[in-house]
Formats: sequence, structure tokens, C-alpha cells
Amino acid sequence: MSDDELTTSPNGADAAEAVDAAPAAAAPAEPAPADDAATEATAAPAAPEGDLDPDLTDAEVEVVDESDVLEPEPEPVVSPYDRPGKWYVLHTQSGYENKVRQNIEARTKSMGMEGKIHEIAIPMEEVTEFKGGKKVVAQKKMFPGYLLIRCDLDDDSWYVIRNTPGVTGFVGAGNKPTPLSRKDVEGFIAVPDAAAEETPTKRARPRLEYELHESVRVKEGPFADFSGEIVEINEDHMKMKVLVNIFGRETPVELEFSQVAKL
Repeated sequence: MSDDELTTSPNGADAAEAVDAAPAAAAPAEPAPADDAATEATAAPAAPEGDLDPDLTDAEVEVVDESDVLEPEPEPVVSPYDRPGKWYVLHTQSGYENKVRQNIEARTKSMGMEGKIHEIAIPMEEVTEFKGGKKVVAQKKMFPGYLLIRCDLDDDSWYVIRNTPGVTGFVGAGNKPTPLSRKDVEGFIAVPDAAAEETPTKRARPRLEYELHESVRVKEGPFADFSGEIVEINEDHMKMKVLVNIFGRETPVELEFSQVAKL
């Protein structure tokens, strides 16, 4: 076949195009570039629910201290008996208990005995009184004429306490001061609450000013100046029954609280 036949032959043109296209068809196709955002979305795993956002910085992450979550445990309450030293009873001039306490505290400080003389207390209690026909709760001294003192007793502390103006002596067998038992200390001085700032020295439960079988004097009424024994107390009606000796016979007389007085 001549060159002209190759050039003009339609079948020859188609064959040439097929030869040129064959290498292109045989070559592997290059992958199309994927969208960067789509790739990242596919590659990045979803954060589990409840985990911190990985994009947050350390400054943005709030760290919770365990002490902020848990409530602090209350401090244990210490009984007055377990404090340093021992408790003793001092006899003083009645009506001067507060003054004597101030004198002991002043002498303790001036003579440098704070390490041995720790605390002075005046036990108080709430008493229900009736004044002007009304019930009144008042604080009164449990033991008029006495003080409680907590100290490490030796010759030096004994000298400072015993020679304080108004102190007449320690309570004890013979000349030896006797320390109080735990039962007595906790009975005279209430165990403080955790929030209490000072040592309470009173009993919380009020008691009546008068007691059964106590002797009283009638102040007014037809039996004025008579004395008798209380045999019944009616707190709600503020009345009592007193056995009064009338013509040699014990007779119960009903009286109001305001009509009697302690002997």
C-alpha cells in the first residue's frame, strides 16, 4: 500500500487515533483531589460525650479541688474535764464571785502563772421565777459563794490562788484540795458546741425557783408571816400548796407564787 492510501484512507485515520489513545487509556487515572474539610471531618473521630473539648486550652479548663466539693468534717468536741490541768472548787465571799475571779485573773497575769492557772468558771443555771404574775427565766449561780478553777496545782499556783483577796480556801478533805470528777465537771460546766466561742457555764434546762418539801414563808394574805412546807406545785397556774400549822394542825393552803418567799 502506498503512502497516499495511508493518508487518505478513513480506516487509516481511525487506526492512528486509536494508536494515540491507547497509551492514554492504559495509563492509570490519577485520583481526584479530595476536599480538605471533608477529609478532616472524616478522619477526626467524634469526641465521646462528656469529654473535654480538645480545642480548650489549659487556662480555660476549670479544675475543681476536692476540698471544695466535700464538706469539712466538724472538729471533735473536747470535754472541759479533758483540758489541761484539773478542776478544783474555791470557797469565796458570797456575792463577790465575779470580783474574786477578776482578782485571780489579774494576779495570774501579773505573776506570770498563765502556764499553771488556766481557767476560772462560775457555774450558772436558768431558773424559772414568777414575778408580777408572769413566768420569767433568769440566770442564777448554781453555788453561791463558790468558784471552779482549772489549774496545775503546786506550791506556786496554790500560793497565788490562796492569797487572792476574797478567797477563803479550797474545798477538800482536810487541808488537801480535792479535784472534781469527770461527772461533776461535765455536770457543772456544759460541754460546748463546735460553734461555741466561749465555755458555757450553765445548764440549759430551766428549773423552778421552788422545790417540793422546801420551807417557805407566806408574805401576804390571811396567813402572812406563817411558814410551811411545799407539798404541791402547779406551774401552769403559778400556784402551790403549803402545809401551814394552824392551831396546832397542819393544813394545806393554796397560795400563789407571788405570795411566798424563801426562808
